[in-house]
Amino acid sequence: MDPLGAGEPDPGRPCHGYDLKRQYDARFPQARPLAYGQVYTTLQRLVRDGLAAVDGTDSDGGPERTLYRSTGEGSRELDRWAEEITAPAPFVTNEIFAKVVVSILVAAVPAQPGQDGRKPDATAHLRAQRAAHMERMRELTALKTAPGADLSTVLSADYALVHLDADVRWMTTTAARIDTLTAEVNAA
Repeated sequence: MDPLGAGEPDPGRPCHGYDLKRQYDARFPQARPLAYGQVYTTLQRLVRDGLAAVDGTDSDGGPERTLYRSTGEGSRELDRWAEEITAPAPFVTNEIFAKVVVSILVAAVPAQPGQDGRKPDATAHLRAQRAAHMERMRELTALKTAPGADLSTVLSADYALVHLDADVRWMTTTAARIDTLTAEVNAA
């Protein structure tokens, strides 16, 4: 986990939480959005743990803002984190697979009084999910091939595209095996 939550815009130079968020948004445009509250909570925790320190306040013509800087220990921790190998996930949590299995399970249960009779359809779900993935892949391809796209954007889009492509291939394989999966799930 990134101990600074976003990295410093200019290592060694004090900055505001607002600056950290702006830098995060600029450097990781395809990443999950980072909330301001998350930045400030993380900064407070870093100060508490001695990895960052308050370096004063300034107003710069607006409301008073706290300046933070990394401590020596914080810099060493950031270096350690950056060099640490990220272990492949031991368990894969796949929401798509969970929805396919739940759809199979629900489809096997007789309709209850008052239900409209509609049941989830695992195959239809896979088709719809594949379409959503393909649309996102088209968006990312357009983003990375746009004139003037910087290398960070291209690499971020490539990373997402490879993962989405793996999901699409998995969905295709699963759809081809849906009858066997349905029998297996219903037999359990």
